[in-house]
Amino acid sequence: MIRVLVLGAGAGGGFPQWNSNSEACRRARVGDPFARPATQASIGVSADGHHWFLINAAPDLREQINRQPQLHPTDGLRSSPIAGIVLTNGDVDAVAGLLHLRERTPYRIYAHARILSVLDANPIFSVLAPDVVTRETLSTGATTALCGPDGVDSGLRVTPFAVPGKVALYMETTGDGENFGTQEGDTIGLEITHEGQTGRLVFIANCAAVDEAVRARCAGADLLFFDGTLWRNDEMVTRGEGVKTGQRMGHISMAGPEGSMAALADLDIGRRVFIHINNTNPALLGDSPERTELAAAGWQVAEDGLEITLP
Repeated sequence: MIRVLVLGAGAGGGFPQWNSNSEACRRARVGDPFARPATQASIGVSADGHHWFLINAAPDLREQINRQPQLHPTDGLRSSPIAGIVLTNGDVDAVAGLLHLRERTPYRIYAHARILSVLDANPIFSVLAPDVVTRETLSTGATTALCGPDGVDSGLRVTPFAVPGKVALYMETTGDGENFGTQEGDTIGLEITHEGQTGRLVFIANCAAVDEAVRARCAGADLLFFDGTLWRNDEMVTRGEGVKTGQRMGHISMAGPEGSMAALADLDIGRRVFIHINNTNPALLGDSPERTELAAAGWQVAEDGLEITLP
């Protein structure tokens, strides 16, 4: 089986975002039950409930670990059930949490060569001593066994695949038009399975468009986590909380004829869960019409601490 634990459901900045005075963020700060706070997006997966592989390392990782007993150390004075981290992009939201895991406890980092080069190029990540924290290269389309730092096979298999997206903001280059210097490997999705079992998890937390390749990956998934950053492409602009559309940021919207709900509506998918949800997205609010609409379409919104088990 595959055990899944949602560590964080929010997009960059989490919910409430530190500098936002929106009504939704104010509701979250005062404990409104329909405006549940969310840390930044990450999930954990495990085959045995004892050894965990995290998908992305959010800036909130220390808080997420402390909240989840499954991730607490139990073996001697220094240990961790975190066996590895799988990175799907080089955004700050996905890699900054690695800096919390620097006290010489071994684990493995799995990432596309493009993202490993980002870590290699930034000397701050040298605090992750290479004799303790090993880095493993993932190739799109190739299946890799997830192993702990001792080399023991967890039974979990991960297959990364390219999805439409954009290079991390801090890596954008000028003179490349709408491409901004984006290269293969800057944004990937993941298929995760357990050796010899049928359950299939698909994780796509950053996606700019649902093309036929993405549809093919999502089709037949027992559990799909999908990019839920924005409800509408222009919501940050129309709300006066930003100047960029979802497309400019590399995210497809949930709603509308070009949104992900419509693009995936006809596919046979077991459980559909939106993750990486921005604080401006009205679907974050449990009493919103948008939440009612997505639920009617067969979707749910991830929440911190959500646990799901695939047979």
